[in-house]
Amino acid sequence: MISNQILQNTIDGLKNIARVEFCIMDVDGKEVASTADMGSRASAIAKAVAEFAASVADSQEIQGYQFFKIFDDQILEYVLVAAGAGEDSYIIGKLAAFQIQSLVTAYKERLDKDNFVKNLLLDNLLLVDIYSRSKRLHIQTDVPRAVLIVETPGGRDSNVLELARTYFSGNSKDFVTEVDENNVIIVKELPEADRAREMDKTAKQLWSFLKKEGIRDGRIAYGTVIQEIKEVSRSYKEARMALDVGKIFFGEREIIAYSELGIGRLIYQLPLPLCKMFIREIFGGRSPDEFDEETLGTIYKFFENSLNVSETSRQLFIHRNTLVYRLDKLQKSTGLDLRVFEDAITFKIALMVVKYMKYMETTDF
Repeated sequence: MISNQILQNTIDGLKNIARVEFCIMDVDGKEVASTADMGSRASAIAKAVAEFAASVADSQEIQGYQFFKIFDDQILEYVLVAAGAGEDSYIIGKLAAFQIQSLVTAYKERLDKDNFVKNLLLDNLLLVDIYSRSKRLHIQTDVPRAVLIVETPGGRDSNVLELARTYFSGNSKDFVTEVDENNVIIVKELPEADRAREMDKTAKQLWSFLKKEGIRDGRIAYGTVIQEIKEVSRSYKEARMALDVGKIFFGEREIIAYSELGIGRLIYQLPLPLCKMFIREIFGGRSPDEFDEETLGTIYKFFENSLNVSETSRQLFIHRNTLVYRLDKLQKSTGLDLRVFEDAITFKIALMVVKYMKYMETTDF
């Protein structure tokens, strides 16, 4: 149901234009919104509203007021009362009633679409229902779309949902909703050309907008582009995974795409007992992240430079022989030579597995 505040704002605006006092009441004659105090006439008007609501008339002039019925899906929801008698007052009241009726209809349609999108994201709809409801709600089914998730520490205490709706309000084909208290979800329609680039641009511009509005310490994740509306839930699941995996392996990133997760998305799906067995078999009782800071720094820089000894030593400001000595020392203690591709891959995966294990052990679900 539409909020009383929205109705109040609407009749305040209508009063400023038409210079006529308005009051919206429910079918029992209780005031919902009003631009003036009815004073001593409030009781009589409330009684008249209840009688008018029970009648078959759609509009009526009673006691110097114009009465109009406002329906929600053929069910009487409100009665609009406009002050004044005569033809001019009737026309003004009729226009106001039409405006409020349109507002109620539009708000209900938005709620219907919001409910549909939520169930679509959560994969709660049968295939036949997806297409039948899409047709009824005038939602195109075969256009490129992708799902973005905005997560902020404030949860419902922040106003990210309204900010996101404001940001995407210019395009009625985009949907902004939420399925829990922590995340805001956007189902974004994309052009046929440069869809991946457009998605990246959208995420960056949205994050820039949220920062300007004072939102900090959040992150955005998005899934791959899908072509059919039935696949929206898959893009949503990908965005959810990107959000979680990004926290583990890309902690410094504010925006992360599912397509950028690499091997991290595979490690994320491994059971913890299997991870522990892998680390134990490769390194015995030692964890690969227990090396001193200098050794770990050398390892990460070596990986960063694609196992290039010369470039790594240059960036570390050390002699090439010093780097070779460190790598030899590491080989003796672990049995892995990082200059050999297969050993380097094993060590890299081990570091990621340990990071994943630590994250899972310290996270409450």
